[in-house]
Amino acid sequence: MASGTKTVIFAALIGNSLIAITKFVAASITGSSAMLSEGIHSLVDTGNQGLLLYGLKQSAKPADEDFPFGHGKEVYFWSFIVAILIFALGGGISIYEGIRHLQHPEPISSPHINYIVLGLAIVFEGVAWFFAFREFKKVKGKWGYLEAIQRAKDPSIFVVLFEDSAAMLGLVVALAGVALTQYTGILYFDGAASVIIGIILLGTASWLAYETKGLLIGESANKATVQGIRIILNSNANVVHVNEVLTMHMGPDFILANISVDFADHCNATEIEDVIAEFDTRIKEQFPQIKRIFIEAEKRTTLPVGS
Repeated sequence: MASGTKTVIFAALIGNSLIAITKFVAASITGSSAMLSEGIHSLVDTGNQGLLLYGLKQSAKPADEDFPFGHGKEVYFWSFIVAILIFALGGGISIYEGIRHLQHPEPISSPHINYIVLGLAIVFEGVAWFFAFREFKKVKGKWGYLEAIQRAKDPSIFVVLFEDSAAMLGLVVALAGVALTQYTGILYFDGAASVIIGIILLGTASWLAYETKGLLIGESANKATVQGIRIILNSNANVVHVNEVLTMHMGPDFILANISVDFADHCNATEIEDVIAEFDTRIKEQFPQIKRIFIEAEKRTTLPVGS
């Protein structure tokens, strides 16, 4: 796992911890619903970063008898849990608090405290977002941003970026809610801001859950990798046909490949063993993420070719 990813998560963890404490203190003084929702948001984000770090640590554990392919999918599992927590705790509680304040609106006291806290939070979150975006931009390569998110096999990178983006948007909404409440005297703006923050978190959580679901279930390597494997296999004169190339991400940096090949009838067992050994070496050299390869000698099949 890239050290840059851990640095981004650590930075977000420290920043969100301090911001959450500040927001809760400000909410208790001013009575602002939007500020309370922002405090909950930062608290949930803090817990989420802790879970991501735990997932990264667990995913680095070596393979053993019970988990022969390692623990790489731990990071996928905990990223999915993060999405659930954002949805249930962040979004759910924020909407609940917003509706409660819409039903029983209360005036905001000492609004200048909210402005100071939200302003500082925007600065701190902006710094964390910059680090997360820089790391994401580094790993996305030539892909577009949406394509990079869809192709990414390390969810910890875009989870932090999504969280920080939602945090920045939520802070702007909270600031607008407090300002509108103060300058118009309409108390409903504060509660409405809390509801909007909750909706932002629900949307963020849903997208995160969607993006991590495929990885958790068992997503294949990207098409370029699968096609590259096929090119290597077909380059050998002893291969009559490549039946299937089935791949699965066992972790961000661990791809499992199961291959079915129809070898020429004149090949004896020794020749087939030599060809398989050659394929194993060439595939791993060209695609270092492919850690385990299983090649089966099998007559050409009429079944649809897998990817």
